[in-house]
Amino acid sequence: MSAVLKPAVSYRPMKSGDLDTVMTIEPEIYPFPWTRGNFADSLKAGYSCWVCEHEKQIIGYAVLMMVLDEAHLLNISIAKEYQGRGLGKKLLEHIMQVARGHKGQMMFLEVRPSNKSALRLYENMGFNEFSVRKGYYPAANGREDAILMGSAL
Repeated sequence: MSAVLKPAVSYRPMKSGDLDTVMTIEPEIYPFPWTRGNFADSLKAGYSCWVCEHEKQIIGYAVLMMVLDEAHLLNISIAKEYQGRGLGKKLLEHIMQVARGHKGQMMFLEVRPSNKSALRLYENMGFNEFSVRKGYYPAANGREDAILMGSAL
């Protein structure tokens, strides 16, 4: 694991002005990335969208949708050059706290089976697999399943 960042990272709500930076990160880490429109629609819909910053530079982000007492993590990402430093865990902890602040009781998410590091993170954070959506994600050779996971908040 790489050294811890000094100074520490900070979190703030995402703004539409952040989308240029977000859109430089998203396609670097996902083979089938969200579009600018996906992020803009999330902001417009009032979803809880956050950025993670280090020295005022956006290095990650997350999108959370609340439905009553359920929190749905739609996207969580750390820029490739900052991965492997525990920042995904810290961002997930922050988003779980945000969900609790919105009276969330459970958090749900979907993850590709091929995303081993994310699966490991979610399992280590107390998420459990409860279902599979067959052929949910686009993939290079067709479709890939989605593992559905949940955790009490």
